[in-house]
Amino acid sequence: PWSEGIKGIFDVKKIPYVRANQDIGGDYSDLLDWTSQAAAPIAAWNDEWPRVTWIEQLNLAERLQPEPPLIPDDIHDRALMYGLCNELLGQNGLVWMRRLMVMQPTMADPESQPEEVRNFLTFFAGKYNYDGDQAKIASARVVEILKALSEQMAAQKAKGSKYLIGDRLSALDIYWSTAAAILSPLPHNMCPMPDNFRHFYSTTDADIEAALDPALLEHRDFVYQNYLVLPLDM
Repeated sequence: PWSEGIKGIFDVKKIPYVRANQDIGGDYSDLLDWTSQAAAPIAAWNDEWPRVTWIEQLNLAERLQPEPPLIPDDIHDRALMYGLCNELLGQNGLVWMRRLMVMQPTMADPESQPEEVRNFLTFFAGKYNYDGDQAKIASARVVEILKALSEQMAAQKAKGSKYLIGDRLSALDIYWSTAAAILSPLPHNMCPMPDNFRHFYSTTDADIEAALDPALLEHRDFVYQNYLVLPLDM
């Protein structure tokens, strides 16, 4: 979701970019030397410092191509947008917590998974400092965030707006649409992925399913159909 989010930002702004492959589970020594961390995505621009967080990447994109603006002019809308984006993509946000939920069954009972799956998820658990206590509260946090987004969507619809903030597309619309993949991926013809990934990305948590407002998924579809590139090319 983080990678697809910044790709969506660049695509909407028509900022050309070259993608570099990251070999999952490979040698990260060069990346660690360069950025002091081993996660993706990273946005590199000329000789400037590498941008490793969503907020740095968004601000870089706004600077490189101001049009169309994806950050609201109004300070209250801007603060709300940044706050909700952080609830989606920041540490302990929706995507972060869903990732813990994906790892949790394997970390709780490693022998319950086939060796390939166990090795893959154990590697990621080590890479992202898996925390069992945080995993226990992950579902409740995701539900809380989904309810806040649902309330925001309803308030916007009441104002006659098609968007999550203000009256035009913002980064929040894009980041929600790409983050939704870790709850309910788009169909295979739009979002091709291996079956095991689709299984991990599709939530089966009853509380999360109840909190996932159909209006939010409709909004995701609206954003993809009108602004983002389909099918997804990972």
